[in-house]
Amino acid sequence: MAAVSFDFSCRRVLVTGATSGIGAAIARAFADAGAEVIATGTRPSAGDYADPPPGEYRRFLLGDAASTDALIASIDRLDILVNNAGATGHPEDFAAAVQTNLTGVHRLTTGLAPLLEASDMPGGGAVVSIASMMAVFGNSIFPGYSAAKAGLLLLTKSLAQGWGGRIRINAVAPGPVRTPMTERYADDPAYGPATAARMALGRWGDPQDIAGPVLFLASPAAAFITGECLIASGGYMIAEA
Repeated sequence: MAAVSFDFSCRRVLVTGATSGIGAAIARAFADAGAEVIATGTRPSAGDYADPPPGEYRRFLLGDAASTDALIASIDRLDILVNNAGATGHPEDFAAAVQTNLTGVHRLTTGLAPLLEASDMPGGGAVVSIASMMAVFGNSIFPGYSAAKAGLLLLTKSLAQGWGGRIRINAVAPGPVRTPMTERYADDPAYGPATAARMALGRWGDPQDIAGPVLFLASPAAAFITGECLIASGGYMIAEA
């Protein structure tokens, strides 16, 4: 990630899905900026990963009510929540996609709201949710995922209206980003180069390209921003049809 001047010293940040890809980049960026990071993954311990995430580790299964409630109960102070965990799932399992990517996020976010509201961070506690450009124009292969991410954008707006100035909540919608989950598409000769050619910047994004916008939206520099979605697509969204 390009050098930035964000200082999150003494701030406690929860990043879900922080063991690879975008989530890992976000967790490391916050740690590099001085934050106390709580990182979640699906394996029993951080040592089960070849490249463990920074900070404290919590096992968390997004969409599982008991796992969500246990995570909430394990945290006694929080300034920033980053809802990154998610999954495309099986295309035919619409309900599971919505449960994981929307209902689960709602349960975790509202459950942690009292801690975020108690934050003394300038500008208030902050939530940043990772959406997707598929929330804007859809995806016929993963309709449940696309619909859930669209719902996440409206959830962001709705919670922002309800919380007012007590907690800020925004979203970042990444475009094509090379991660362990997407590299098979990026490396596909029939898909990867064509996708890059559509993008104004002419390349697939890196996870660090998303970490920067997340840190900005979580910081006091974005104190006048809430209920918004920042699209980070490398210009994919402005391409001519």
